[in-house]
Amino acid sequence: MDAAEFRRRGKEMVDYVADYLENIEKRQVYPDVEPGYLRSLIPEEAPEEAESYEDVVKDIERVIMPGVTHWHSPYFYAYFPTAHSFPAMLADMLCGAIGCIGFSWAASPACTELETVMMDWLGKMLKLPEDFLAGTEGKGGGVIQGTASEATLIALLAARSKIVKLIQADHPDRSETDVISKLVAYSSDQAHSSVERAGLIGGVRMKKIPTDDKFSVRGAALHKVLKEDRAAGLIPFFFCATLGTTPSCAFDCITELGPICNAEKIWMHIDAAYAGSAFICPEFRPLLNGVEFADSFNFNPHKWLLVNFDCSAMWVKKRSDIIGAFKMEPLYLKHDHQESGLVTDYRHWQIPLGRRFRSLKMWFVFRMYGLKGLQAYIRKGSNELNETLLKRINSARKIHLVPCQLAGEFVLRFAVCARTTESRHVQEAWSHISHLASELLQELPH
Repeated sequence: MDAAEFRRRGKEMVDYVADYLENIEKRQVYPDVEPGYLRSLIPEEAPEEAESYEDVVKDIERVIMPGVTHWHSPYFYAYFPTAHSFPAMLADMLCGAIGCIGFSWAASPACTELETVMMDWLGKMLKLPEDFLAGTEGKGGGVIQGTASEATLIALLAARSKIVKLIQADHPDRSETDVISKLVAYSSDQAHSSVERAGLIGGVRMKKIPTDDKFSVRGAALHKVLKEDRAAGLIPFFFCATLGTTPSCAFDCITELGPICNAEKIWMHIDAAYAGSAFICPEFRPLLNGVEFADSFNFNPHKWLLVNFDCSAMWVKKRSDIIGAFKMEPLYLKHDHQESGLVTDYRHWQIPLGRRFRSLKMWFVFRMYGLKGLQAYIRKGSNELNETLLKRINSARKIHLVPCQLAGEFVLRFAVCARTTESRHVQEAWSHISHLASELLQELPH
């Protein structure tokens, strides 16, 4: 395929993708196939001779699409949302074309520097404390990980490395193996399984803190377990708080947990993988209060912020804690500017060596939507839309509602008023409201 054919085929693929997304709700959301379905549809070995592009494209519908779970279908309600947008897709094309492996500043200066700036942009959208921003002189900073699972593992390994060095500095006779055998990490009993897995990979015991009736870890529960474990000769060193748990989107009480972790010299990592995107809206930002106590914080723009997978945003207060745990400097990776203080080599912030130019997706999306556009996407429901819905509800005269305004938002109030109102009346009213809302949403341009 030469450049001329690439231009032609590229336009055809963009049309295919646009058609796929415009008509995705017509496709069955979950595939009707059995394990092993694909093997019988393709040869046992790669072809000896080249095949035509037309033949490859034909097989997308014949081989691939029958086995695709359509995550971007409006009928997909499983797992969690996965973000995407046309600007991000275009940025991914450019990323693939540039094809750099940005493990260091020298490997591709733009790849490193744009990531640093985009993470500062996003940190400012979230109103993170200055300690988490790189700026030009900051001690913290952000990095794009592949997933929240990686971010949790990185935080845990950095915390483990830090506590081992601190203890050995005071007790040179203690071996690393001895110290690690006493370490304990903690998380909510509602935390994602990846947190427990991080403990497994890190070779440390992980204890689950019981939650309250709102599925939230409170300060008293953590304090009780810490006291018991210290009395037993164990060394608490890491706590992973969750903001938006997988089962119920519950929030651990970080305003209580943070001061305890700071006082006990325990690394607090915040996993806000799903819910974190909402914090760019002022009305949701209070849910992040307490982040100032954290050592690291992570959420996934690739879940709810219009940036395609993979893009997991992680910040640390002291990047030296991360770099100190993973830094290795073989001669073939050194460069003239690595000690200048103006740049960072992201290979020291992650498990892999190589990394893609993922910040391009953030750059495209942030510029083409703007903060206001991203906030509108998170809120996903304008005042005008709610006003129209109320007019239709009251015009139908089956039920009657009045509105109110909360923090500038037009809100439909539903009050149970009559003595004779029973559960069935409320259910009928909700069914009626849902039906009218669905009709209204169907009329909106896609």
